[in-house]
Amino acid sequence: MPLYKSVFITVLVLFAIGIPAGPVHADEMAAGKSIAKSMCQTCHGMDGQATTAMVPHLSGQPKEYLIIQLKAYRAGKRQDPQMSIIAQMLTDDAIENVAEWYSSIKVSVEPPEM
Repeated sequence: MPLYKSVFITVLVLFAIGIPAGPVHADEMAAGKSIAKSMCQTCHGMDGQATTAMVPHLSGQPKEYLIIQLKAYRAGKRQDPQMSIIAQMLTDDAIENVAEWYSSIKVSVEPPEM
């Protein structure tokens, strides 16, 4: 199998199971953390664990999902009194960075013992 096909298949597999195919840049992660601290932590927490019942947890969500949702709020395709306003203040780069921050937080799940 040619090398380019092997690389392509590897990237597809990594993407499918949620492992980033490239290195995370420290400056993007720092920017995402800064945005989370100034705009998101009150409701979603710095660790992505929501602080109130009607707010979703963000930690561990796929980066692509977070980007799609933030852009939908910004475009008015998705509505929420607070998120619609907050998303209007975010550039594409800011959305990418904050999505990188929350998607990079590791989450562990324990099923109940029966």
